[in-house]
Amino acid sequence: MLNYKQLHHFWTAARAGGIVRGAERSGLAPQTLSGQIAALETELGVSLFKRQGRNLALTESGRMVLDYAEEIFRLGSELEDALRSRAAGRAVPFRVGIADVVPKAIAWLLLAPSMDLPEPMRIVCREGKFDALLGELAIHKLDVVLADSPLPGNMDVRGYSHALGESTIGLYATPALAASLQGDFPACLDGAPLLLPGAEASVRAPLLRWVEAARMRPRIVGEFDDSALMRAFAEAGAGIFPSASLVGEQLCRQAGMVHLGDADGVTETYYAISVERRLTHPAVRAISEAAMASRQLGERNPS
Repeated sequence: MLNYKQLHHFWTAARAGGIVRGAERSGLAPQTLSGQIAALETELGVSLFKRQGRNLALTESGRMVLDYAEEIFRLGSELEDALRSRAAGRAVPFRVGIADVVPKAIAWLLLAPSMDLPEPMRIVCREGKFDALLGELAIHKLDVVLADSPLPGNMDVRGYSHALGESTIGLYATPALAASLQGDFPACLDGAPLLLPGAEASVRAPLLRWVEAARMRPRIVGEFDDSALMRAFAEAGAGIFPSASLVGEQLCRQAGMVHLGDADGVTETYYAISVERRLTHPAVRAISEAAMASRQLGERNPS
């Protein structure tokens, strides 16, 4: 069975950058720390460090063991925090990063199951660029990131993408703008003002391909990285805008928008990205389990 005390000694040395600095942090003699790591290597049957000049460097196996050790001791720290919070009657923090391309109403649909847990939960939402949020996730400042695309393969971030659901994409306009359009949908888009999500939004490219395939030439009057800002422009009558059909009824009822039609074949998928392959945070589990129970997010649409 794995000796977690020895694993912690290895973790300390690896994070410190060597045996000597690791010994200073742990309060052990360098020989004692080195002996503990050697015992762990014998137990695992692999070498964790290798000589690199006068210094020690992690082997490939050492890097893998360090990744697992990081997750093990992070979870242990979270467990202690959660138990202390529960014992003191405090709400457990749930730190969520929301990519700014994800519509706010969709974020609510995805997060809603975490608000119904029996234990008190305090949700802390951070909105920003996808890459920046992944950086915060990597250093455990966030428990999960909600995005419209999975974790990119070229990013130096260890994480896992959990698909939560998808939605078709509809096009919406104010009543005044809708009344001014000529012809049926989608022909009415020809020459009409169109608002587009920014380059980082996963739906942008398939939406443009759909417009091209339909042989429409709308006037692109604005591009927005922030979905809420695009909606604000649309509600002011600046142009037609695409939105997830899951919240289409809400847009029409609450914002007075008109549903012109759906972009045939264009969908948007939503993901929860975590540093865990097996989800342990109760709020993240609740979100994932609700999605697995119903891939149709519309069943949870409060509108």
